[in-house]
Amino acid sequence: MKEKDCIFCKIANGEIPSKTLYEDEMFRVILDLNPATRGHALILPKAHAADLYGLPEETASKILVLAKELAVSMRDRLHCDGLNLVQNNGEAAGQTVPHFHLHMIPRYVGDGQTLGWAPGEATQEDLEEVRAVMTRQDAL
Repeated sequence: MKEKDCIFCKIANGEIPSKTLYEDEMFRVILDLNPATRGHALILPKAHAADLYGLPEETASKILVLAKELAVSMRDRLHCDGLNLVQNNGEAAGQTVPHFHLHMIPRYVGDGQTLGWAPGEATQEDLEEVRAVMTRQDAL
């Protein structure tokens, strides 16, 4: 299903021009217009899902296979030194477009990017509480 006003649906389905790197029946991969680094690309599913929570399992299972193939190509052709996969869900996590997408960010030594988070601290009690909640029979 395509969402009528979703910009990523329009890009993924060819209604808005993009610098397309790859396309098949399920995905379009485009260069990001505001790249973090040289070669920063987005994998866009053609079928709309607002985020990971609503992503169909078939799409979820195929997107990482595609990301792996693109990562090898980026390493070999762009000669990047590493690669970040970034996927945000919800405004609190930095999602700005409500259409699932996976950022592929080639990394280069000295590129100046600081992707990551500030490590926190957890007590053994905190870790045990989360483990207990997440492993309850009704949790997954």
